[in-house]
Amino acid sequence: MPAPSKPKTRWHIAVFLAPAVLVYTAVMIYPLFNTLRLALYSEVDQQRIWVGLQNFQTLFGDAFWSEQFWNALGNNAWFFLIHMLVQNPIGVALAALLSSPRLRFSAFYRSAIFIPTILSFVIVGFAWKLILSPIWGIAPGMLDAIGLKFLYQPWLGKEEYALTTLSLVSVWQYVGIPMMLIYAALLSIPDEILEAGECDGITGMSAFWKIKLPLILPSIGIISVLTFVANFNAFDLIYAAQGALAGPDFSTDILGTFMYRTFFGFQLQLGDPHMGSAIASAMFGIILIGVCIYLFGIQRRLRNYQF
Repeated sequence: MPAPSKPKTRWHIAVFLAPAVLVYTAVMIYPLFNTLRLALYSEVDQQRIWVGLQNFQTLFGDAFWSEQFWNALGNNAWFFLIHMLVQNPIGVALAALLSSPRLRFSAFYRSAIFIPTILSFVIVGFAWKLILSPIWGIAPGMLDAIGLKFLYQPWLGKEEYALTTLSLVSVWQYVGIPMMLIYAALLSIPDEILEAGECDGITGMSAFWKIKLPLILPSIGIISVLTFVANFNAFDLIYAAQGALAGPDFSTDILGTFMYRTFFGFQLQLGDPHMGSAIASAMFGIILIGVCIYLFGIQRRLRNYQF
């Protein structure tokens, strides 16, 4: 009886993966670990010295730094909450409507809703700043045309409205992403399941709530994780619309803008790469903890399902 042949080593897999791994390491992995390393140092008399966790102690314990950090973290949490409660439900609703075979011009609607996601954040931020401007914006005129000018406020100029306004602008720009992901998930549902539901009298909205929604819950969970990661890495729209100072009076300041001002400096504030790295490391820790909590919850649900 001939001896079993050894499985061949598939070197071509490593060859094909190597360029992507090298690029990802150069632009993601190495900067990440270098940022964590910088957070453990400080500069004294133009010399870099090891300080361990002192930068984190300053960030969380010093009154000046901690006040800015917790303000930015709270704003980030509100920014994320609006996306979870507004963007994702609207994305699910739009996907459900556009997946209906009876809807005409659905391809046009999908394209029109998705187009803002490919626009430059600089264009979006500047355009909405012009639209909402009380001096030369079109928002006051549009509300006046329908008799609702009394509802107009300088939303980007008031502390209590600015962050919510920018969050809704971000929702408008990126609602196409959850819409398309859920749309794809809805199209992947086998027709046999829907036909079986029709035989039991489950049609229309009942079919969505009782059949489709439970089947697309994993996709909704993935979208929730992506929303969490994206919003706690947010920077571009706030910077484009309100600048690095995230006005008025830091009411739109999030962790991204706080880290940018600290790392690179702005106006009279000198840049401190080590404290900036500490803030970036804290952002990474928050995102990592959030994702791990989600994955742990998914794992527990799978175990319960197996039993």
